[in-house]
Amino acid sequence: MRAIARELYGEVAGLPIVSPHGHTDPAWFAEDEPFSNAAALLLQPDHYLLRMLYSQGVPLEALIGEADPRAAWRLFAERYHLFHGTPSRIWLDWVFAEAFRIDVRLQAETADLYFDTITDALQRPEFRPRALFERFDIEAIATTESPLDPLDHHRTIRERGWSGRVITAYRPDPVVDPEFEGFQENLDLLSKLTGEDCRTWNGYLAAHRQRRAFFAEMGATSTDHGHPTAQTADLSAREAEALFGKVVAGDVSPAEAELFRGQMLTEMAAMSQDDGLVMQLHPGSFRNHNRDLFARFGRDKGADIPTRTDYVNALKPLLDRFGNEAGFTLILFTLDESAYARELAPLAGHYPCLRLGPAWWFHDSPEGMRRFRRMTTETAGFWNTVGFNDDTRAFLSIPARHDLARRIDCGFLAELVAEHRLELDEAHDVARALAYDLAKQAYRL
Repeated sequence: MRAIARELYGEVAGLPIVSPHGHTDPAWFAEDEPFSNAAALLLQPDHYLLRMLYSQGVPLEALIGEADPRAAWRLFAERYHLFHGTPSRIWLDWVFAEAFRIDVRLQAETADLYFDTITDALQRPEFRPRALFERFDIEAIATTESPLDPLDHHRTIRERGWSGRVITAYRPDPVVDPEFEGFQENLDLLSKLTGEDCRTWNGYLAAHRQRRAFFAEMGATSTDHGHPTAQTADLSAREAEALFGKVVAGDVSPAEAELFRGQMLTEMAAMSQDDGLVMQLHPGSFRNHNRDLFARFGRDKGADIPTRTDYVNALKPLLDRFGNEAGFTLILFTLDESAYARELAPLAGHYPCLRLGPAWWFHDSPEGMRRFRRMTTETAGFWNTVGFNDDTRAFLSIPARHDLARRIDCGFLAELVAEHRLELDEAHDVARALAYDLAKQAYRL
């Protein structure tokens, strides 16, 4: 099996990286300014690292914000052993060895060596964002922006004539979720931005259509929706307008807020049917579970927790309308692994519009990727999945994550070949598809 896996990996290791969904900052590529230091690049944006360090008693004040970067890095280095056995350790070790050629272990005694080696390297031209983009052979990368974002950085990338393909994706959560902080103010900002009255139902929908069209002009091929659940709804026009009236009045119960989010998923699916944007659904995270941490530091600091997620019943209103439409694509993700074989694989193995996104977030790991393949392949096959995407804010971890995914997939395929469940030439075809082709096809890149 190992020999077969190495043969398969040898064919895909050097393929270009297609990163169709993630959260890197487009300003990096627009301005092409040097990254400031090791902590700012590798530690402070990485909520995987922050959550582990916080769980072991390190206060976030010592790591982010006004924290001294070198002191923060020392705290991290002293506790690098906390990441034994985690995917973070795999990704970081790859970055340290492959990107910076450091050949000693990160620990308290080497903290300053690492900090200085990395920080000094970041000032060299070959470590600027665009140079790294090209060095990592990234063919395309998608960032994720709110409808309120003017996409100035994406415009700058175009105007400066750089050949790297950096596109955006439409993430409407701030103006779709009545429980999102600042939602009412966001509606007014959307009105001002579009010239539509977003406190009327028709004006609100028209504003979304306008912004989606603008995002598409700026390269977007997809939308993304980070809802608490996968609930969808298909209300009549009158019912939807009445519910929206309660939403804009700020007079909705939690159940009504959930109903509105569900209705908007169906409205977004209808718009995707018209404009061709691929739709992604990332449900099942209890966001900002640590109330005190959220109040002090805001979002994305490692306090999001997976929840149980229903798909079969939740998606039925949307699927009743669009499930049989081959021109519409909805990519489903989950943090609830119990749904893989019971719900997600059977759904994707039937409905033409559905595809399965890769093992995501807490499951973007060697064992998580193996569980995903073992629990979905026999029912959904490979061709109802979309390959791999890294979904990261940590730029230098992108090649490490794709390399890991390619190794795990090749290992899984090698097992099928060794057990005579797949021919070797077929495994070569599947390995390439999982590493490269499926992502391009699914995201229309």
